[in-house]
Parts: sequence; C-alpha cells; structure tokens
Amino acid sequence: PRTRAGSDAVNVPVIASGGVGTLDHLAEGVAAGADAVLAASIFHFGEHSIAEAKEALAAAGVRVRPASGAGAG
Repeated sequence: PRTRAGSDAVNVPVIASGGVGTLDHLAEGVAAGADAVLAASIFHFGEHSIAEAKEALAAAGVRVRPASGAGAG
C-alpha cells in the first residue's frame, strides 16, 4: 500500500529497496507500484544469481533488461 501511494504521489520513478527474501518479492514490489526494484543481500550470500532474478521477473511479466557485462549471470 505505501509503495503504490508513494508512486501515485510523485512524478519521478520509484525504486523499491529492501526486504527481498525471495525472488517473488521482486515482482511483488513492481506489482505494488514500484517502477524498479533493488536487491543486494539475496545476491551477496549466494542465495540467487542476477540471472535467476531476471528470469523470475520475466516469468511474472515484468520487463527486464537483457543480462550483459560483469556480474550479469
């Protein structure tokens, strides 16, 4: 609810950050109104890769940039 309210109240992109425990949480952030999502520790501790996150987002119907460069996969 707060993400949607914040997104509706401003004319700039909203990036949801923090609290990602599963890959599903990424798509939930976008569904809640964020224009983008940010995650860190889910990758730092080897739980998931960036490629897995992009695959999960794409499977949920979220548009993602193609993987490229260092750390892409």
